Formats: sequence, C-alpha cells, structure tokens
Amino acid sequence: MKIIDWYILKRFLVTFLFTLLVLIPIAIAIDIAEKIDNFLEHADLSFYQIVDEYYKNFIIYYTNTFMPLALFIAVILFTSKLSNNTEIIAINNAKVSFTRFLYPYFIGATLITILSLVMNHFVVPQSSSTRKKFEKEYINGNRQKHEFKYINDFSLQLTDSTYIFIRNYNTENNRGYDFSSELYDGIELKTKLVADNIKYNKKDSTFRLQNWRLRKIYDQRDSIFLGDKIDTVFNFTPRDLIYKSALSQEMPSDELYKFIKVSEKRGVKNLNAYLVEFYKRTSLPIASYILTIIAVALAFRKRRGGTGVNLAIGFGMMFFYVFLLKVSEVLGGVAGVNPLLYVWMPNFFFGCIAIYLYLNARK
Repeated sequence: MKIIDWYILKRFLVTFLFTLLVLIPIAIAIDIAEKIDNFLEHADLSFYQIVDEYYKNFIIYYTNTFMPLALFIAVILFTSKLSNNTEIIAINNAKVSFTRFLYPYFIGATLITILSLVMNHFVVPQSSSTRKKFEKEYINGNRQKHEFKYINDFSLQLTDSTYIFIRNYNTENNRGYDFSSELYDGIELKTKLVADNIKYNKKDSTFRLQNWRLRKIYDQRDSIFLGDKIDTVFNFTPRDLIYKSALSQEMPSDELYKFIKVSEKRGVKNLNAYLVEFYKRTSLPIASYILTIIAVALAFRKRRGGTGVNLAIGFGMMFFYVFLLKVSEVLGGVAGVNPLLYVWMPNFFFGCIAIYLYLNARK
C-alpha cells in the first residue's frame, strides 16, 4: 500500500468510528428517557445490573445496526472533504484512476464487513438473548412475559414416521393436556400413545405422562396398555413448540441453521421468518461494499453546496434502502415465496445503482 492508501484508509476508519460514537450515545439518551420510569419502578434493580445486562447488550445491538449507516455517512463526509480541499484533483492529476482510488475504501469496507459478519452470526444473537430477557423481566412486564405462555392445538413431526399432537401447553409451568403420539409404517398406524396430562422435567429432559394409554396395532389384533404415570423421552423440548420469528434473533447462526433443518424434517410448514433472519445476517454486511461505492461516487466530484448536498442525497438513499430492506423482510416471511431472493433484493437494486454511479464516475 502507498502513502495515499494509508492516508485514506486511516481517515475512513477514524471517521467511521467517530460517526458510531456520535450515533450510539444519542440512541442511549433516547432509550434512557423512554425507559427511566420502568427502571425506577423496580427497587431491586441496581445500576450495575442495568448497565451490565441491558445497556452493554443495547450498545452491541445498535452498534451492529448502525454500521451500514455509519459507514455510508463516514465515506460521504471525508470523501466530500477531500473533494472540497481539492485533494482529489491532485490525485487525478497524478493519473490515479477512480478504480485505483477505491482500493483503500474496499480494504476498509472489508474490515467492517468481517466484523459485521462475526457480530451478526454469533455475538449479537447471544447479546440479544440477555437483553430481551431483561426487557421481559423489567420493562415489558406481563405483556411480553406471558407472550408465549399458552400453545394451543399444536402438531409436530418428530421423525419421518412419528407425529405428536398437544391440545394445550403452558410453557411457564411446562404442563400440557390432551397429548398424543403416533408411530406410522408408511401410511399404516402402528402405535398410538395418548395421555390426559404431560409435564416436562428440565433436570433430566424427560416427560411425565399421566393417565396414559398405549395402543399397539398388529395384523390380526390390537394390544392396549394403561397406566397412571410413566416417565419417557421424546425428541423435542417445550422450546420446539414456540415457532416465533422473534426467537430466531436470539439464536447463533449454527444453532439457527440446525433448528431450521430439524423443523423442516418435522414438517413445520412455514419457516420463512427464520430463513429471512438467517440470510439477512450475511446480506447486510455484504451491503457495505455496495454502500461504499455509492458513497464514494456521490462525493467524488466537488458539488455546489459542498458536503451538505452530498449528505442530503446520501440520507435520502439510506432512507430508501432501509425502507426497501424492511419491505423485503416482510415479503420474504410470507409462506410460499423464496426468502433468499427477497432478502437480497435491496442489495441487487442498490448494486445496480452502484454499478451505474461507478461507470459514470470513471468518465
């Protein structure tokens, strides 16, 4: 790398960090003003607990969320400053092409992309789990605390031949009612186990069935067994009964991928909300390259109005990008569509804009 590359890269990273350090305190201040009453309501809640369990993870989450915006603003800011100070004119006079000029920018974008990929796939999900647990306990109260309490009329395919059905299940005390498990050989029912009550024991991961009846079907006869109580094992846990997209945000990517594959085998019909979350963790960091090209191309040439005009255009494009991103997430979660295509749709659209601006800037 040449001196000019180190100069641009250093300015790139310093401005990026400065932008983040401006955005994060603003987000914290707004959040404190919004939740201060919730904190004061709980006398047992210490300042250390608020910082360690909530705001530490709040900073991790919003740092990752603001990365694309901070990157875009940072590139526009210091590239516009280079242009206004006629430094880019000197670089052009030195016969440095626009493509070569992008070299240090892409190094900086690569560093941020790698950091964002690691955070998206592993750090943020673990952090979100702790933050949401705190919110459930001290901020959202009973509304979110009991959000997933009752599961009604739930069926699940455990293996290619085993199915379960639960009429009602309480995830708070891990008790359910009207449970049945059916084992098939092809399309023929071989055994059916039913119980009036089912309770999950977290210590040894077993289920206790009460007032159970087991029917075994043979070619010429059936056998029926009865009992008051029996402890047994099934290939599922109470968490598998809760299919909510919010839970996907708390799973590291390896765990989320396994969850999706197991759920597909179990016959869960619509997993698009989980697939959207999984694909988004890669598509957002990759967008750093696209946003970098757009930002450099916008700020490369000196404009009448200076940095303010570039920032106005940049904010307008970022607003449209975020809007398109949210729309694609909602559409991608609909059953029957290709979630991968919808998640990457904003990148495809802005990628075309980046190519157009790049070709125009090269002239």
